[in-house]
Amino acid sequence: MSDTTNITRSKLFFGGIFSAIFALQIFAQTAPPVAPVRNVTDDYFGVKITDPYRWMEDSKSDELQKWMRAQADYADNYLKHLPMRDDLLRRINEVTAASVSVSGIHQRGNLFFYLQRAPDQQDFNLYVREGLTGAERLLVDPNKILNDGKRYSIGSWNISWDGKYVSYLIAQGGGENGEIHVIEVITGKDINERIDRTRFGAGNWLPDGKSFLYNRLQKLPEGAAPTDIYQKSRVYLHVLGTNPDNDKAVFGFDVNPNAKFDRKLLPWESTNPTQNFVLINLNPGVAPNSEFYIAPLAALNQKSIPSRKIVSFDDEVGNLDIHGDDLYLQTYKNTPRYKIIRTSLSKPDLSKAEIVFSAGEGVITDLKAQRDALYVQTMDGGSYRVWRVDYKTKKAAPIKLPYEGSATFAATESNADGIYFNLGSWTTSIAHFKYDPQTETSKPTNLIPPSPVDMSGIEFINAKARSYDGTMIPLVIIYKKGLKRDGRAPVLMDGYDAYGNENTSPVFEAWDLPWLERGGVLVYTGIRGGGEYGEEWHRAGFQKTKPNTWKDFTACAEFLIAEKYTSPEHLGIRGRSAGGILISNTIATRPELFGAAVDNVGLNDILRYETTANGVSNIPEFGTFKTEEGFRNLLAMDGYLKIKDGEKYPPVLLTMGINDPRVDSWMSAKMAARLQAATSSGKPILLRVDYDSGHGRGSSRKQRNEEQADVFAFLFQQLKPNK
Repeated sequence: MSDTTNITRSKLFFGGIFSAIFALQIFAQTAPPVAPVRNVTDDYFGVKITDPYRWMEDSKSDELQKWMRAQADYADNYLKHLPMRDDLLRRINEVTAASVSVSGIHQRGNLFFYLQRAPDQQDFNLYVREGLTGAERLLVDPNKILNDGKRYSIGSWNISWDGKYVSYLIAQGGGENGEIHVIEVITGKDINERIDRTRFGAGNWLPDGKSFLYNRLQKLPEGAAPTDIYQKSRVYLHVLGTNPDNDKAVFGFDVNPNAKFDRKLLPWESTNPTQNFVLINLNPGVAPNSEFYIAPLAALNQKSIPSRKIVSFDDEVGNLDIHGDDLYLQTYKNTPRYKIIRTSLSKPDLSKAEIVFSAGEGVITDLKAQRDALYVQTMDGGSYRVWRVDYKTKKAAPIKLPYEGSATFAATESNADGIYFNLGSWTTSIAHFKYDPQTETSKPTNLIPPSPVDMSGIEFINAKARSYDGTMIPLVIIYKKGLKRDGRAPVLMDGYDAYGNENTSPVFEAWDLPWLERGGVLVYTGIRGGGEYGEEWHRAGFQKTKPNTWKDFTACAEFLIAEKYTSPEHLGIRGRSAGGILISNTIATRPELFGAAVDNVGLNDILRYETTANGVSNIPEFGTFKTEEGFRNLLAMDGYLKIKDGEKYPPVLLTMGINDPRVDSWMSAKMAARLQAATSSGKPILLRVDYDSGHGRGSSRKQRNEEQADVFAFLFQQLKPNK
């Protein structure tokens, strides 16, 4: 007998032992705790809806907390014993620690500010450097601010226009609501400013360099409804060294009798050192269009602050920028893929505005009015491009890129010539460039170091799947070179479907490599409800048309199966946040088509979302149960209520962060309880709970990597690769 044969038989023997050990470990665990059923029946316009787990919506109840702890312990034990989990985590740790991570680059004169996380660090810190080649200096380490043993992260930050101060929001445990602090840049000293109850940004500085505008959450009375917290929003003026509780409200709900608006609308302020006014964007939080006002800076200290509306909701404007007296607007009115128009700021008349840039086949996604020209960002075929529109000649030309990739705007001071942009692809890490209009060239700033992670063995294709009504749905398929199209590859198909957010543009994600190099396939779908083809595409998966999203998703799955990339037992699906609507409805309507599902911080019980703190601001996107039409639309998209007893559902991993301010944790708890009670497949339904995270924004490297390892290990175990 040869040595090779002995080795092979040894592997088979010990592999069988390890598989048996794994099975014994899993089956030795106690089953996840059964949630008690306490039916509550509501009557909506004559339709009775029974909810077996309404009691879970009291997220502070001891009973729910005990049940979730037991669920979390069960899931943790299950996931940590998966055969590939440790190897996957080791590889994910390796590729994510291969280089320094840098994001959010901003410039003030010769100073560059950015968030950075070194390979040996868990959270992003704030740094500053003088010039592109100067030595960097640490400004803020969020975990050294309070020294109370709790974990903190920088939620958002902003710089005074003279570069002397940085205001930043610090949040605990992966949350997003927190406290504004201010640091002096030259000395690195905290100047003892504290503004609590903040979430929406870290303030916008006024040109005087001593004051800023910010949004603050209402101080609710005892027993107030959770839906009140993000309503009646106001913008306040804070002067350094003063008590924030005495700050003056300058714009927002019931501040100005001449600017009244709904309590659900949120005002967002912005300033510019070259302008003598404040620009205020009024939006419910998720709508594609806004109302815009301007208010004179000189009047902010007056008792009554005059403001002037320059754009209404009916104008369907998504964004705008200003150059002198020229007002440039990105609008989808009568143009679903958007156009850029120009009118006068002093006397705006959009009905007579000049079209300065048309979308064509692509979609206009952003604009920036720089000193030398108007710059426009477009998306076509999943990739972004940047165009320069000359103010005088009106000629538009694409910026010549240093190499093939997807280019997106980076922060640039408006009183400068040219523009900064980021460039990357699925297999090339992001780099930061500055475009010079004089030489018509782009040079790297080297502020974002290239990743040494080698993606040369990975390739991707853009494809389209035909949906049920003939609509062609774009998708990107990413895989290791040499993939055999034999229907046996484990596939992870990702979808989102809301707010007009696209899901198919290139993103370099080193932590996906462990999935790809083991033969897994990644698929990103551009289903309706997203933004691949502008506002028309968004509206085609919106409120009444929302069922198109999971029908499109199903069509993509059937395409992958027909093209022999995979088969149902090897096909996994994933959705995050609003993508929970997609995942819950997909497994409810076509459970036999998938081998596994991952529902990350999912919005599963959409009929009840309006009762939560963040749900009210989402009414423009999903609708309200307070009207009959709205109720019927929400009922049609509620995956939780579609789960049926006795159905054979695929294995599902639900993840949640206990400090999530966007999707309440009970959304995942209720869905897990319902699936565990209903399924007859015998496949696992796991509820993974992170008690030190929220919606994901403030998670540490360790938290992200461990969740990714759990997800990949779960999918590889359930999808049975190459079998």
